Amino acid sequence: MIDIRYETLSDYTVIAEVNTLAFGQENEAKLVEKIRRSDRYIPELSLVAEIENVVVGHILFSYIDLVGEETLQVIGLAPLAVYPQFQRQGIGSALIKAGLEIAEAKKEAIVIVLGHPHFYTRFGFQPSVVYEIESPFPVPEDVFMVKPLQSYQKRYKGKVFYPSTFDGV
Repeated sequence: MIDIRYETLSDYTVIAEVNTLAFGQENEAKLVEKIRRSDRYIPELSLVAEIENVVVGHILFSYIDLVGEETLQVIGLAPLAVYPQFQRQGIGSALIKAGLEIAEAKKEAIVIVLGHPHFYTRFGFQPSVVYEIESPFPVPEDVFMVKPLQSYQKRYKGKVFYPSTFDGV
């Protein structure tokens, strides 16, 4: 049974460990810490997954900018991490679903992710170009994806800019 809940201060160490082991490097763990200290942090969208009271996964959604005719705050999903020995058991999916529900409840408009298309398309993500949203990175079109939420409107288009906290990831 997977339990999903908001992160607490006492989770910070294990969240860093989950990210470091899942990605095989410390960049994502450092990113989480930097976002927490920034004005882009959304406490209710930093979630942990527990099995029998042990944290086995973490997901973070934070604010990024979409710059077109106006600058709009949208949600970026990064990172998503699950302990390697607990991967492929639905934990990442449970974290994504819970986060998307919270983002909907907060009346957010879109969620943006850079990730594996075969995984994220299951949750309704589509290539960002479909929505006239440009990636800030030189990546294949299918890996930079957008999921429109109920508050989405056509004015959400332009180029995505990640805050400087993402530099070095």
